Amino acid sequence: MGQEVNCRVDFGKESATGKALLETSEVIFRGAFRLKIPFKSITSLNAAAGQLAIQCDQGRAVFHLGDRAEKWAERIRNPPSRLQKLGVKSGTKFHLIGRHDNDFRRELKDVGAVASRAKPELVFLSIKHKDDLVELAYIKEAVVWVIHPKGIETVREIDVISAGRAAGLVDTKVCSFSATHTARRFKWRETSPAKARRSK
Repeated sequence: MGQEVNCRVDFGKESATGKALLETSEVIFRGAFRLKIPFKSITSLNAAAGQLAIQCDQGRAVFHLGDRAEKWAERIRNPPSRLQKLGVKSGTKFHLIGRHDNDFRRELKDVGAVASRAKPELVFLSIKHKDDLVELAYIKEAVVWVIHPKGIETVREIDVISAGRAAGLVDTKVCSFSATHTARRFKWRETSPAKARRSK
C-alpha cells in the first residue's frame, strides 16, 4: 500500500487538485485528469521548493507536495526491493507454503533469512486457486503473506480478503510481488476467538 496525499498537479496546460499516490513502481494522480507514471518511463526527476517535477514519456508533470517532495523523489530513485516490501531481512525466520519461484527462494537465501517451520516470523502462502486459501485455517503464526495471481477470476482480491477474515485475520498491507502476482499481508486480530483456541 503506497503513500497518498491530496495536492495540486500541473501537467502540460492542465492543472488540477486531486489525490496523488506513490506506489512501489509508479506514481498515480486522480483528479480532473488522471495520470499513471511508471518509474521506468521517467527520464528526469527534480524536487525543489516543495515541488516534484517529473519528466516522463507522457510529458512533464509537477506535483505540489510541500515537504514530501524530497521524500517522494528519493523513493522513486531508490524503490524498495521485494524483500524490503515484505519485511524480510537477515535472520528473519520464514516458512513457505505452496509453490514459490526459484528467484524468490534465492533472494531469501541471499539476504540471510532462515527457513523454519517452528514459530516462523513470516509465513508465505502461495496460491493458484481459491480452494488453496483453506490453508489459512491451519496457520498459527502472527504474520501471513498470501501471494496470488493478478487479474484472474479463479482468485479474486475479495476471495483472499474474505478467507483471511474468516480465519480470524485482518489484512494490513498489499504490495506488488511480481509482474504477475500480488502479496497481501494478514495479522491476527488481538481478540480473535480463533487465535485464542489455537494458542491453547
